[in-house]
Amino acid sequence: MVKRLSLMFTLALFVAMMLVMSIPTSIVAQEAEAEPTPIVGEFGGGETKISYWNGLTGSDGVTMNEMLAQFAMENPEFEVTSEIIPWNTLYAKLQAAFVANQPPDLVLMHASEVPQFASFGVVMDLGPWYTSGGGWFDETDISEITYSGMQYQGVTYGLPLDNHGRGLWINTDMFDAAGIDTDPSTAPDNYEDWVSLLQALTLDVNGNNAADPDFDSENVAQWGYVVGEWPRVNFLSALAQHGGEMVSADEQITVNSDAGIAALQQAVDLVYEYNVSPPPAGFDTWQGFASGSVAVIPTGTWFRNFAVDQTDINGMAWPQVQFGEQPGTWFGIHTFLLPASSTPEKAAAVETLLKWISANQVTWAGSGQVPALLSAQAALDPVNYPSNILLGQTFSDYGVLDYQSTAVQEMYAALDPELDAALNNLKSVEDALNDAAERMQQVLDRAM
Repeated sequence: MVKRLSLMFTLALFVAMMLVMSIPTSIVAQEAEAEPTPIVGEFGGGETKISYWNGLTGSDGVTMNEMLAQFAMENPEFEVTSEIIPWNTLYAKLQAAFVANQPPDLVLMHASEVPQFASFGVVMDLGPWYTSGGGWFDETDISEITYSGMQYQGVTYGLPLDNHGRGLWINTDMFDAAGIDTDPSTAPDNYEDWVSLLQALTLDVNGNNAADPDFDSENVAQWGYVVGEWPRVNFLSALAQHGGEMVSADEQITVNSDAGIAALQQAVDLVYEYNVSPPPAGFDTWQGFASGSVAVIPTGTWFRNFAVDQTDINGMAWPQVQFGEQPGTWFGIHTFLLPASSTPEKAAAVETLLKWISANQVTWAGSGQVPALLSAQAALDPVNYPSNILLGQTFSDYGVLDYQSTAVQEMYAALDPELDAALNNLKSVEDALNDAAERMQQVLDRAM
């Protein structure tokens, strides 16, 4: 079965390469020039060498490299070569590396990618490393939803590093100026109250807020919110809040259900009816927050270091907005995988590194991410890690993982442009979601 899957994988990549070859040379050249150069770091100089690829291009990559340097210092027999590659480039490069039988010794990816690579038969069964398989990693020290993300068709392929996902970061000075309590426990639990709060935080150049009849929507000085910060995961969070799901139990795409339409319409209305968010096109959400022109940004755990180290904004984390009847927030899992072709010696070397990283997950919290181990979460200092603790609890309480499918990224490629079209007022919500659902269903049907 593995040989058959590997052959299918090779054929699929060949077809993809042929498609690329059919693109005009000038376009291919432009894409090649635009491809980012991996950030390579070498740690240690020992004879036991480990090649490691990851997509941690933000401040979390700095934290990871600091940890690798510490590992090499404590284990001088090792040399770890780390390549930081943007996620989309990483996955394409990794597929090519598996076909060429030259994969890295260790790769960090998202749990949403586990089904795809596991279905190819190219990653190792790590079940024996878990305590239920006689190993050292205690699966009872991670949440059930995290553990489920490591598996595909009953086999455990991944080892979790963290839970990372969505919440809010607020400008506390703007809240104080508007007379709004900054205590996260006071956050609204319905759309209408959120609209009122965001209107109070949205100001025009004359100081009028968005609820004022004299508000000048053409000259906004301070936005209450932004809908352009990764619209897909915001939509998936809101979809769950309205009781919806991306794929039904009978494997039908349901983004265009009543729940999906309500979720996306609410986001669109924040822009065009309530005037509390700019349209996504052309607006840099992170710089908007950093420049003091955005009061509330829906963002990820990884925003922590940017907010603290690269801005002078007084801010703090809040739970994800609740626009539906129930809370819900998207989250993902950074996951370690090994190639199935690893030799026993190489796998043992990588295992030593992963044991060390797992034992130091509290250090990893410095990246802004939430340690996967519940014991590491419990050990976090609330003074230094308030956002990790607050957002990590929401992931455990009502987190929503990506749908498990070998074709999930292809489905997202069909969904993303339709969300952008609706949020930029180029399509109605219904048309955008119907068009997305049609193409997503075609993808899902091919994958079944």
